[in-house]
Amino acid sequence: MIDHLSTYATDYVATKDFYLAAFAPLHYTVQMEFVAEWNAEFPTQRMCAFGIEGKPTFWIIESKEKATPRHVAFVAASRAAVEAFYQAAMTHGGQDNGKPGLRPHYHANYYGAFVFDPDMNNVEAVCHAPE
Repeated sequence: MIDHLSTYATDYVATKDFYLAAFAPLHYTVQMEFVAEWNAEFPTQRMCAFGIEGKPTFWIIESKEKATPRHVAFVAASRAAVEAFYQAAMTHGGQDNGKPGLRPHYHANYYGAFVFDPDMNNVEAVCHAPE
């Protein structure tokens, strides 16, 4: 259903570094990055998109003002990847919002971890596979 989405960063470098680390265990990488020179009000505005090869899906866009925090969940191939996501995120500026573990109130195999990114977005990695 979703082709791509974006979030906004008041500290572009810190936010990009956070996602570089947190996404590494999920195998999401920077697919493109550029400056919005066409934006007359913010011609130095930076943005980048993460995703799987050839598909920019999750955009980080530099902002002068703090945006309303969001929640987004990213697919993890395994429970180990969820745990690695959590550890990498916490090591690179994330704040705990739910350690890795089962969330049976969603369904029996829902294994997720939640962190806040530098702009207090609730970011999750989730694996739905049993063990």
